[in-house]
Amino acid sequence: MTQTVHRVTRKSRQASSDVPGPRPPSFFFNGHAPRRRVLVAVVSALFGFALTVVWSAEFVDRTIGDNVADTLLGHHAKDTPIAGVLAGLAFALATGVAGTFTACNVAVFSALAPLTGQSSSRRQMAAALRPLSMLALGALAVSALYGVVAALAGTGMPQFDLNQSPASGLSARLVQAMVVYGLIGLAMLLLGLASLGVVRDPLARVSRRFPGAPMLFMGALIGAFLVGRPFPLFRQLFHDTAESQNVLYGAAAFSLQTLGNIAVMSVLFLLVTGVFGGRLHRWLTAKPSRASALMAGAFIAAGVFMVLYWDLRILARRDLIWYPMAPWAM
Repeated sequence: MTQTVHRVTRKSRQASSDVPGPRPPSFFFNGHAPRRRVLVAVVSALFGFALTVVWSAEFVDRTIGDNVADTLLGHHAKDTPIAGVLAGLAFALATGVAGTFTACNVAVFSALAPLTGQSSSRRQMAAALRPLSMLALGALAVSALYGVVAALAGTGMPQFDLNQSPASGLSARLVQAMVVYGLIGLAMLLLGLASLGVVRDPLARVSRRFPGAPMLFMGALIGAFLVGRPFPLFRQLFHDTAESQNVLYGAAAFSLQTLGNIAVMSVLFLLVTGVFGGRLHRWLTAKPSRASALMAGAFIAAGVFMVLYWDLRILARRDLIWYPMAPWAM
């Protein structure tokens, strides 16, 4: 009898650590807000900020990105012209994988938070593939459409305008990247706050009718990473697509680029699901506020990184404002 009372007491204490959410449950908010919501938000935001301070685009783009692309293609990607459609498709997939950890794609790993916990054991690997497939579908839809636009518009798009404004030192291509990534960052911040129950989940109503809508939306955000992407190897693919004026090639090449972008994240998710799925699911369900904190932390960190890196730090690189940067990131 005493042991039973102790068990009930422990469970009661555990449950009391979850703060009842001020918002109704939805995909991005399970109705259990962490007790220290402010702490979760602040720590996540500080992590995103710290990442912008130490981030070295030179190391990630060239040391990692170029070497991975060269290894996958078997030749120097930057120095070898893209010869034909098949070569372009291979280039798109290889450079997509190579650009996994670039600043214009690293936020893709925030998608691991909503994906995690969708399945609870190795036997439910098929269930894990469903949200992942919706994520990929959303990303492919946006990237394929952008590939068609690039092929139709040709060389008249902002990515071909490298002329810098005398006043700001910013080119049209860079301004487009700042706007696109800034908006994506704000969207992730909103999802992070919704995961904490601070604001209403913007997809709550549509997700009740269409359960796959939130993952489609996340995929669409990832597909939008290609819009104005300044990664040099992607610009090379973009120029080849625009000059070809082949809409089918543009859609296929940009789709393969996006598939390469999410490949590492997808493999990591499936490995975590297969190896730790059961234990992770039990850990999250034992205290539902953990899932809220995990999702919120991932979105807020990614959102803060996107906004600060692609807006404030770029302005600092043009000596328009001051922004703290590590010596190796200057």
